[in-house]
Amino acid sequence: MRLPRSGTDRAELEVEDLLKVVLVLAVIWLALEVVGGVLGILAELLGPLRPFVGLVVVALIVLWLLDRI
Repeated sequence: MRLPRSGTDRAELEVEDLLKVVLVLAVIWLALEVVGGVLGILAELLGPLRPFVGLVVVALIVLWLLDRI
């Protein structure tokens, strides 16, 4: 009889990898804020679209992690 395996091998993503993803997201977000601050016109154009830009960045990273890109 075979016992069920523990959940420890369920995910092979390490903490360091997750921290790298969060760091990349933070750097991208800060870069967008700097560009928006320096170029007032761009800030006005992207003002209402900023949440969508964040969603696009997150979607691209998820697709990259899933090897779809």
